[in-house]
Amino acid sequence: MSVLYEYIKEFLLDNGLINRMAIHGAAVITFLIILVATQVLFLIIREIFVKIMGRIVLRTKGVWDDTLFDHRVFHVLIHIVPALILYSTSGFAGDDLSWFPAVVKGLAHLYLAITVMIAFLRFLDAVQDIYNTYPYSKDRPIKGYIQLMKIMVYFFGSILIVAILVDKNPASLFAGLGALAAVLMLVFRDAILGFVASIQLAANNMIKPGDWITVPKFNVDGTVHDISLTTVKIQNWDKTITTIPTYSLVSESVINWVGMLESGGRRIQRSVNIDITSIRICDQQMLERIYKLPKYAEFLGADSSNPDDYVDDVNVGALRMSLFDTPTNISMFKRYLEGYISVHPGIHEHMTRIVRFLQSSEKGLPIEVVVFSKAQQTMLFEALQSELFDHIFALLPEFGLRAFQNPSGGYLPDPIINSNGV
Repeated sequence: MSVLYEYIKEFLLDNGLINRMAIHGAAVITFLIILVATQVLFLIIREIFVKIMGRIVLRTKGVWDDTLFDHRVFHVLIHIVPALILYSTSGFAGDDLSWFPAVVKGLAHLYLAITVMIAFLRFLDAVQDIYNTYPYSKDRPIKGYIQLMKIMVYFFGSILIVAILVDKNPASLFAGLGALAAVLMLVFRDAILGFVASIQLAANNMIKPGDWITVPKFNVDGTVHDISLTTVKIQNWDKTITTIPTYSLVSESVINWVGMLESGGRRIQRSVNIDITSIRICDQQMLERIYKLPKYAEFLGADSSNPDDYVDDVNVGALRMSLFDTPTNISMFKRYLEGYISVHPGIHEHMTRIVRFLQSSEKGLPIEVVVFSKAQQTMLFEALQSELFDHIFALLPEFGLRAFQNPSGGYLPDPIINSNGV
């Protein structure tokens, strides 16, 4: 390149330019020729290199090279060639322009730094995609860590670029950042807290994409779609998207329903308040009416308890009652419900099934049903729950029982008619 520079300089001097103008003009023209030649060479090398790498990638069975090729990591690395050419040809002006080589070398360093930084960023994206191909990636996402590494690449790359522009040692710039530590802590507060929270979430397997969670503080109830370094996206059941800070999953109260989904059942726990004044001992007429109820004999003989509940229990005989010394309508109704839930096809037979009385209050005697539905989808779950309690309310009059409810303003007593017909 020195020969080309000298030739152009002599040509400009022969055409009447002064020495200074000839030197600067020759330097600019030579530099532009170098840029054009470098660009042409770059395009040729890239075309050849990409074709060769494409064939190699297609022949291999691994996914690493395919993903790196798809993210154009190799394409970016080819830019190192123009940077090296610029750096190696920076001294073509010789002693005519002592400052020119430093400028060209600085541009080459800047070009090389940006190339390496972009290559690292694309490599991290490729690592994320490769990791997502493994089955355990659903339980332990690394998106937060990848984002943190990208921030570090941007941070160190920016420091390196500034050092090149001001012609300083990067180490001296890093030393000067100590005074800005407090400011950096404030700026990157969410990123730091999110990073710590991501480690806790991954290490303890607390929450992962796809989990159904409830966060009462933020009125969140839905499925986790994405966990990043600073935010978590949850799609609520009304199809809205809520974004909350990642560290809130550790600092706030969070309910994760994945245990329920993995168990195979979903709990139904509701109670009905029975009017205490309707509870009485059954007479013969009531017993006959109760025994005529459809499938009552089948429900009466059904065992609503789990076999494991009574293993090695010496008092098991005293706990199981098949006959009532003094049957009441409420005890007969309880026995009916126990048999009903034990044979219902929608209720999980290997999980808790309880019918019990709660503490009575001014609102009557609560009778509570605790069972687990086989259906976990909300629509089917609510349908089963409605069917169960529709049946309970419909059967109450057959046992001579009434559900308790406070008198409402809509109730009008019968009018009192006096002897005059008024």
